[in-house]
Amino acid sequence: MRGFNFFSSWPVGLLLAGFCLGIHTDVRAESPKTIVEVWDEVKAPEPVELTAVKLDPATTAFLILDIEQFTCNQERRPRCLASAPLIGAFLAQARSQGVYVAFSTTNKGSLESLLPEVKPLAKEPIVRSGVDKFFGTDLEKILREHGIETVIIAGTTAEGAVLHTATAAAIRGFKVVVPLDGMSAATLYAEQYTAWHLLNAPGTKGKTCLTTFAMIGL
Repeated sequence: MRGFNFFSSWPVGLLLAGFCLGIHTDVRAESPKTIVEVWDEVKAPEPVELTAVKLDPATTAFLILDIEQFTCNQERRPRCLASAPLIGAFLAQARSQGVYVAFSTTNKGSLESLLPEVKPLAKEPIVRSGVDKFFGTDLEKILREHGIETVIIAGTTAEGAVLHTATAAAIRGFKVVVPLDGMSAATLYAEQYTAWHLLNAPGTKGKTCLTTFAMIGL
C-alpha cells in the first residue's frame, strides 16, 4: 500500500509551503484575562449548606489539629482562641460516648504547647506534621487499627491543617465531617474559601459534610 503524500494534491502542498514560508494568518484566540485582572469581578458563592449528622461512636474519630500556643492566640488568630472552648466541650462529649480522639501539633509544637481546653489523655495519640497530618506520621495506621470509618476534624488553620488533612482523609476513603464552629483561620475569607473547597473540590466533594458541633449526634 502506498503511503499518503501530503503534496499529492497541489492545494494542500501550496498551503503547507505557504506555512513554512511564514505566509499564514494568525487565528489564535485572544488570551483570557488572568484572575488578577478580573479580581474585582469575583462574587462570593451562596453560603454552604450545613447538615445534621448522626454518627456511630465506635467507628468515629475526633481529630483536633494544631490548637496550640503558636497557632491559636489572640494576636495571630483570635477566632481560633474563641473556638477552643467549643472544641473542648465537644471533646468531653466525644470522650463520654467512646469516640476515638487524636491530636496534632505543628512541626514546632509539643504536648506542652497544646491549649488547656484540648489536653490529651495519656492513651490519646499526638502526631506532629505540617499541614497534612497523614504525611510522615502513623495517623492512617492508628485510625485503621481502631476501625475508624469517619473522622470529625476541628482545628486551625482552616486553609492549612483542616483543608489538607480533610482532603488526605477523604482520598484514603474516610468519611469527613467538619464542624465550622471548630474551624478557624486568620481571615474570614480563608474560612469561607475552605468551606467552599471542601464541598466542591474533586478530592473532597461527596465525601465531606459541613456542620456544627450542635448538629452532630453521637
